[in-house]
Amino acid sequence: MIAALVAAAAVLTLPAMAGAVTLQGAGSSAEQPILDDLFAAYTKLHKSIHFRFYADGGNAGVKLVQDHRELFAVNTRPPLASDAGTTYIKIFLDGLCVAVNPANSESNLTLSQTKNIFLGLDTTWSQVGGSDLGSATIEPVGRNSTAGSYTFFQSAVLGGKTQASSVLQEGSDGLVESTVANAKDSIGYVGLAHSGPGSGVKRLTLNGVACSTANIKNESYPLWRWIWAVIPTPSKTVHPNASVENFINWVATSKKAGSVITKAGAVPAFNK
Repeated sequence: MIAALVAAAAVLTLPAMAGAVTLQGAGSSAEQPILDDLFAAYTKLHKSIHFRFYADGGNAGVKLVQDHRELFAVNTRPPLASDAGTTYIKIFLDGLCVAVNPANSESNLTLSQTKNIFLGLDTTWSQVGGSDLGSATIEPVGRNSTAGSYTFFQSAVLGGKTQASSVLQEGSDGLVESTVANAKDSIGYVGLAHSGPGSGVKRLTLNGVACSTANIKNESYPLWRWIWAVIPTPSKTVHPNASVENFINWVATSKKAGSVITKAGAVPAFNK
C-alpha cells in the first residue's frame, strides 16, 4: 500500500509539458504570501520548476505528507510525536501576532490576558482594561485544528487547553485578518504578513514587546516561531523528492530567498 501511495505521489513531479516539473505541496495559510513569492522567484531561476500549493493548514498539510499525497508541507509549529514518518526542516522565522480592529484603543496585552480572552474567562473589554470599548463583548477569532498556528497558540498561550467555544474558528489567516478588520470588538491571532500595513488590523504588543521583524529575529517577542518545511522521512520505500529538497535548501540559505522572505513579511534566519 505504501509503495503504491509513493508511486502516486511521484506522479506529481512527472513532466507536465516540455520538461516542466510541478512540485505539489500543502500547509500553512499564514505563510502563503511568503511562499507564493518564493515559488515565483524560484521559478524565475529554474524555469522548468513550477509549484502547486494548497493552503489548507499546516497540520492538514503534514497529514497529507504522512499519507504520501503531497510531496511537502509547510507548518508553523514544531514537530510532534504524531508527525511520525516526516522530517521537519527550519526555513525561516515568523511571529504569531495578536491583532484588534483599529477602532479599538487597546495597545498591549499580557500573555495571561490573551489566554483569558481565548479561554472565554474574560468576555468584555472592560474586564481587560486599556480599551475604550467598555462593556462591549469581546469577539475572539482564531484558527481551526487543521492549522499549525492553532496548535502553536494552544501550546504557547493556552497552556495546552482548547480555545473557548465562543472563539470563531476560521480556515485561514486571511479570513481571521478580514474578520478582525471588519468587526470593531474583535481580536485574533495571525502571522506577521497578515497584520502589517494595509491589512486593516492593528497589532498589539504582548508583555510590552511588539510583534516586529526585529523582535522576532532576536527572539524577544513572546510568540516568535520557526517556520518548517516538512518532507517524508527517508526509508526503504519512501524517498523525498530531490527537486523539493533543492528548493527547501535554497529557501533556507540563499541570499536571494532571504530578500524575498523579508519583502514578503517574514524573517530570514540562515540566508547570507
